[in-house]
Amino acid sequence: MTDTIFDKIIRREIPAKLIHEDDLCIALDDRDPQAPIHFLVIPKKPIPTLNDLTPDDAPLVGHLFLVAARLMADRNQTDYRALLNCGPSAGQSVFHLHLHVLAGRPLAWPPG
Repeated sequence: MTDTIFDKIIRREIPAKLIHEDDLCIALDDRDPQAPIHFLVIPKKPIPTLNDLTPDDAPLVGHLFLVAARLMADRNQTDYRALLNCGPSAGQSVFHLHLHVLAGRPLAWPPG
C-alpha cells in the first residue's frame, strides 16, 4: 500500500485542522467541499478501499458512522449524506478509506 495524504495527516507530518480525533479515527473538513458542510471521517487504520475490509473491521466502520452522526448533531443537522467511494470510477482519489459527510444544500439523486 502507498503512503497517502491521510496517513501523513494522522502521523502529523502534514498539518490539518481536525474537527474530531479519537483512538480509531480523525475527522476534518474536505479541502474541496461539495456542499456547505462537507467533512471526512478517516480511520487511523490504513484500509485502501471498501473492498479491503474484513469482518474484523465491522466495529471500526460502525464507529465512523457514529462519529459522523455525532458531528452532524453538533451542527444541528438531521438531513445529510454519508458515503464511501470505492475505486477510481466511483470517485475515490485517496486510497485510504474515508467517509464523506455532506449537508447544507439539497442533495440530488442519483449523484454524479
